[in-house]
Amino acid sequence: MRLDKFVCKSTELSKTEATQRIRSGEVSVNGSIVTNEAEQVHENNTITIDGTKLEPREFRYVLMHKPAGTICSNKDELYPSLFNYLDIENVSELHIAGRLDADTTGMVLITDDGRWSFNITRPNQKCCKVYRVGLSREIAKDVAAKFQQGIKLQGEQQLTAPAILEVISAKEVLLTITEGRFHQVKRMFAAVGNRVVSLHREAIGDVTLDLDVGQWRYLTSNEIQSFNK
Repeated sequence: MRLDKFVCKSTELSKTEATQRIRSGEVSVNGSIVTNEAEQVHENNTITIDGTKLEPREFRYVLMHKPAGTICSNKDELYPSLFNYLDIENVSELHIAGRLDADTTGMVLITDDGRWSFNITRPNQKCCKVYRVGLSREIAKDVAAKFQQGIKLQGEQQLTAPAILEVISAKEVLLTITEGRFHQVKRMFAAVGNRVVSLHREAIGDVTLDLDVGQWRYLTSNEIQSFNK
């Protein structure tokens, strides 16, 4: 990670303050003064500030039940940020592994461990995401087979990866996908002549949402490790 990020993660300094301390020659990496805040460092490096060794805070892994009308951003914009529901120190260091639209509810994973979140979002990981989908029209009988084969989304040439569709009722289904294309679920149903009216993420990988709306908890060690397979 960048040196300024390491210093921020190991102290109570803001990014601006950390940059100032680095540029003033107060920070050393493995015994040598470094004045470039963008210098790439590793957690195994010995990093000191004014001779005091820095120890980064442990990574945090959070599961949250995202309410409707919130955005997956660190700052309020047109809608309020879901981070307003997190009573955690240094919340600005956190990011979301797999964002949801403002009107979509359900499970989000939040962390400050970039490598871990990359394991969830990288395409070749094929991490399963399960969505409960409400539709404007009754689901056609051939949609499950089409999704299993892969379909072409508007504006794209490559077919979607095989997806599993389970019919709950005429206008409600469970959809399991392994990709994370832009507005993918909504676009998949649009491609078969239907429209999503409600969207809720129930699970990511082996972890299932078990919280009420707006609640959050830390992941267990087993849940954390399940994404490192």
